Amino acid sequence: MALSEATPLEASQPPAGATPRKDRTHWLYIAVIAAVLLGIVAGLVMGQDAATAFQPLGDLFIALIKMIIAPVIFCTIVTGVGSIAKAATVGKVGGLALIYFVIMSTFALVIGLVVGNLIHPGDHLKLSPYDPSKATGHGAWDLLFDIIPGSLPVLPTLFVALLVGFALQSVGERGKPVLDAVGRIQTVVLKIMTWIMWVAPIGAFGAIAAVVGKTGWGAIGSMLTLMGAFYLTCIIFIAFILGTVLRTVTGLNIFKLMRYLGREYLLIFSTSSSESALPRLMAKMEHAGVSKPVVGVVVPTGYSFNLDGTAIYLTMSALFVANAMGEPMSIGEQISLLVVMIIAAKGAAGVSGAGLSTLAAGLAAHKPEMVGGMGVVVGIDKFMSEARALTNFTGNAVATLLVGKWTGQLDAQQAKDTLDKRSPFDEATVADH
Repeated sequence: MALSEATPLEASQPPAGATPRKDRTHWLYIAVIAAVLLGIVAGLVMGQDAATAFQPLGDLFIALIKMIIAPVIFCTIVTGVGSIAKAATVGKVGGLALIYFVIMSTFALVIGLVVGNLIHPGDHLKLSPYDPSKATGHGAWDLLFDIIPGSLPVLPTLFVALLVGFALQSVGERGKPVLDAVGRIQTVVLKIMTWIMWVAPIGAFGAIAAVVGKTGWGAIGSMLTLMGAFYLTCIIFIAFILGTVLRTVTGLNIFKLMRYLGREYLLIFSTSSSESALPRLMAKMEHAGVSKPVVGVVVPTGYSFNLDGTAIYLTMSALFVANAMGEPMSIGEQISLLVVMIIAAKGAAGVSGAGLSTLAAGLAAHKPEMVGGMGVVVGIDKFMSEARALTNFTGNAVATLLVGKWTGQLDAQQAKDTLDKRSPFDEATVADH
């Protein structure tokens, strides 16, 4: 299908028959966890004065993230608008899917803001970015900060990207070469982003050591609070929000659906990415009674535009950084942040570090200086990635069943038989996807 060819996720898959490249991202995951633990130990043992010397390591990593924000946002928004337009042309299925994705992801962002305002994560951490103008005797750090270019304004970048994206769609086939060129540039930009993410362990160590050195066990408590609240929010969102919608529309039980997708959950948990389970999700949704055309449109598009777990993560982490830097957001500022996150999060699925770059974009649009407080989030980001991926995956499974029901392309009896284990899934069908 033309739509699946346009999605960022599908485009990243190796050609049929090609030898798959070995995934080394699990080493990055392990390295970040080790760096966080070492940072905690260093901060507790060395104390404030000595541990603060590690802060430039975290801020250098954030400077690299800031450098790449504008190119990532521009490319993903332009290509994302193209994907939205292609999805909208796939008749009723694409239109219903897009409307649902926008509503549900916005709702997830709002839930993240509500929970963040209830628990006030990050209070009393007293984060502050490294300021070269106030440093003395750090010539090497100053040189590195001078080498890394500054970031471009985020809001103008978003505005221009939207204009370019819609303009390319309005000129039809004549705009396709330009859209393809932006896609090729995006490949290079995302490769740079991947390289930057391999520096994350160093940044995480520096940021965690500095903040733990300043505030001791209080910093650890604040990070655990954010992680615990995020996991709890994801559980509530899946069990009550998605579960209620699924039961109301289709009569199916969310817990039976999760049992049916149990092997996929284990795969996602081991890889911290919902991408690894995409072929299996498509095969299982077809077996559950959703027509092949609906699955072919909703699942790939949902992987780019229906990221419920990521939405919750973005708003809760943004409030965490704001509170930790002693600059809590007003309701008006939170609403403006919500609007930026809704736009910036589209089209960045499947990108290593997309969550961090989107978070940085939202903070930079609000107050650029707040991006410097993201160092601690870098350290705990990996601990939240599993819940994020599992929530995204479950949201897309539910969306596929809902759109199938709304378009009359769901075999309700087959769905019930499948979830009640009366119709076992044939693993051989996965090869077709």
